[in-house]
Amino acid sequence: MWKLSLISLGCAKNLVDSEVMLAGLQDAGFALTAEPGQAEVIVVNTCGFINDAKEESIAAILSAARFKEQGCRVLVAAGCLAQRYGGQLLAEIPELDAVVGVNDLHGIEEAVRRAFGGEKAVLTEGEYQAPEGAARLLATPSHTAYLKIAEGCDNRCTYCAIPSIRGPYRSRERRVVLAEAEKLVASGVKELNLVAQDITLYGQDKTGRLEIGELLKELSLLPGLVWIRLLYAYPERLDDRLIEAVAENRKVCRYLDLPLQHGSDSILQRMGRKLTGDRMLQLLERLRREIPGVTLRSSFIVGFPGEKEQDFRRLLEFLAAARLERAGFFAYSREEGTPAASFSGQLSEKCKQERLARAVELQSRVISEHNRSLVGSNLTVMLDGRSGQEATVTLARSEGQAPEVDGYVRLRGSCGPFGSFITARITGFEGIDLLAETVAV
Repeated sequence: MWKLSLISLGCAKNLVDSEVMLAGLQDAGFALTAEPGQAEVIVVNTCGFINDAKEESIAAILSAARFKEQGCRVLVAAGCLAQRYGGQLLAEIPELDAVVGVNDLHGIEEAVRRAFGGEKAVLTEGEYQAPEGAARLLATPSHTAYLKIAEGCDNRCTYCAIPSIRGPYRSRERRVVLAEAEKLVASGVKELNLVAQDITLYGQDKTGRLEIGELLKELSLLPGLVWIRLLYAYPERLDDRLIEAVAENRKVCRYLDLPLQHGSDSILQRMGRKLTGDRMLQLLERLRREIPGVTLRSSFIVGFPGEKEQDFRRLLEFLAAARLERAGFFAYSREEGTPAASFSGQLSEKCKQERLARAVELQSRVISEHNRSLVGSNLTVMLDGRSGQEATVTLARSEGQAPEVDGYVRLRGSCGPFGSFITARITGFEGIDLLAETVAV
């Protein structure tokens, strides 16, 4: 029985892939270990979305390669970087023994066994979706899980390599999604975080209809499920049914992650986005009006080709007007094979980093003002785990905090079993984290 360790990088969708691979490899007889130094097989499930992610993935592969001087016999690169560069990775990193792309994850066992036989396999040509009933070995706390409802993307934003890596949009069959959700909830999961490159497009490719509202209604019938969270909802497809579901379905978190990307109309047009800055602000106003207490998150790219100072100032004005409770920022990454890579007006790295710092500074003030407004209020929170830095602190999350990206509600002392829900009174904040105390029932 060979010991195997898997290192998972990148987004939540990639993490789901890692969980499927882990379960399949365990069923195939591999003994899993969290310590790469103890493994005879190391799999690095990579991200290849932007330069920083590619560099992180290469660094992780090279770090894992050091263990070949100890007991590691097979090193595999899987995931997006593997899909994007295939055999080039094998040529440039001789320590690698196999490359398995995102559409061939079902072939991970075959690739490992071929590697033990001395053959370097490159599996990047499949058209794979997780098979019906595929097991998952959760890498998240047992009370929360991601639920992938689709693969690929059809949006074709000019800066993005995802369609060329993961292919066109393919919704998973609703009965398959529901069966997986039922299995997860039966195992103790209280929170399902729905992920896809675009959850709002769910169902369109199979039935010609947007079916995310119907899926939410069926998921909410699962006994034991408390929270359903929506991640990556494209703003132009937020229809009345979806807004109504978030507003009225008590199990759907009042939380939406909307990739808005910029505030300048000319840059949005060059990005291939569908809405203007003003229309996005109108949408945010509508969401807050129709979903009282909603938490809105977004992501933005600064330094896009052709972004003049006036375009960047428009982005800052947009952020000040939008008052988003959560936001992430990225300096534009010039990705080969994307239309934007050939656009004129490419900005210097120095300019991009300077603008990135200015945008983050403004948004930090917005978030601080929001967190200050919560002081003195009571929130229902889910106990998530123990702080790795402070042994006496329990980490919790409200419905306005997605796992990993939105910070925590930090409670001192023992508060109950992880996965349970309590009422917390907000007493202060530090950065994006809220400080709180338990409210006696």
